[in-house]
Amino acid sequence: MDWSLDRFLTQVTERAGYDRTQQGARAVQNVLEVLGAHLVGDDRTDLAALLPGGCGSLLTASVPASEPLTPASFVEAVADRSNEDLAEARREVDAVLPTLAEIADGALLRRLLTQLPPGHAGLFGCPDPG
Repeated sequence: MDWSLDRFLTQVTERAGYDRTQQGARAVQNVLEVLGAHLVGDDRTDLAALLPGGCGSLLTASVPASEPLTPASFVEAVADRSNEDLAEARREVDAVLPTLAEIADGALLRRLLTQLPPGHAGLFGCPDPG
C-alpha cells in the first residue's frame, strides 16, 4: 500500500495526540534522522524508498553513528536532537516508529530490527524477533 505524505503525517500526528500536522512533521524529522544514523546498507535504502515525499532523505542523509544505542539511549538521542524533554521525545518515538512498522513489510522490519540492539522492537510496537 502506498502512503501519501498527508496520510503519513496524519497518522503520526494522531498517534502522538498533536493538534497540528506541523508537530507530526517535526516528530518525523527528529526520529528519522536519529534512526537513519543507526541503519546501514540496503535495509536503510529499502525503508527510505517506502517513505512518502522527502521523508526517505531524512533517513539516508544521516551520518552513520559510531556506536549502537539502547532503546532508552535512542529516545535520549531524539530528545538531544530536538531540544525537548524525554517525555516529548518518547511521544515522538511512540508515534513515528509504529507508523514505520505499518509501512514496512514484515521481512524488512525484521531486517531493520536485527541492525538495532535488543529491545528496539518495543519502540516499533512489535515483539522482539526471536
